[in-house]
Amino acid sequence: MLRALRGLMAFAISGRIISADPTAGYKRKRPKDTGGFRPWTEEDVAAFMAAHPAGSKARLALTLLLCTGLRRGDVVKLGRQHIRRGVLSLKTTKTKVQVDLPVLSELQAELDHAPIGMTFLMSPRGGPFSPDAFAFWFRQRCREAGLEGLSSHGLRKLAATRLAEHGATAHEIMAVMGWTTLREAERYTRAANRKALARGAVQRLKPAT
Repeated sequence: MLRALRGLMAFAISGRIISADPTAGYKRKRPKDTGGFRPWTEEDVAAFMAAHPAGSKARLALTLLLCTGLRRGDVVKLGRQHIRRGVLSLKTTKTKVQVDLPVLSELQAELDHAPIGMTFLMSPRGGPFSPDAFAFWFRQRCREAGLEGLSSHGLRKLAATRLAEHGATAHEIMAVMGWTTLREAERYTRAANRKALARGAVQRLKPAT
């Protein structure tokens, strides 16, 4: 709003309607960094799976998001044509990066239940989801599981966290997630390293047996 007002004031000054900008003494408050979408926890995943059984479209959506780490805009495009010899391959929409991901057994189990169609995830109308329609549909499935405030993008964060906590390097995470810079991947590896260091430090406090 302040930016828009300053544009208006500049126009008014140039037209000699006013002589000074009354907003000149105000500074914009920078929004607090909240980290974006709230990441899922393993407990959230368990609650979602309890509400949506194996073979359901909701469980398939969860598993696709979590096992690939892809953005919703890429997940809604996935179909059997993207898998060859157990490897899922596509070029990401946002960064145009080619990703090649082994299909994990838990994902394959859900894909075996997926109906034949243009994409693995079909909208209620029988065609592919648009990214926004999928996001809305998936939030509804989250609410059914009692998970308010969670989204499909939050699962992408958990996917990166899992990789880091299992020892993946920043470059490896970057390759899986389709990122073009190390900055985002390093954030997850730093968090995983801190967690491991804290765990090791606390172990030292245990009395010797």
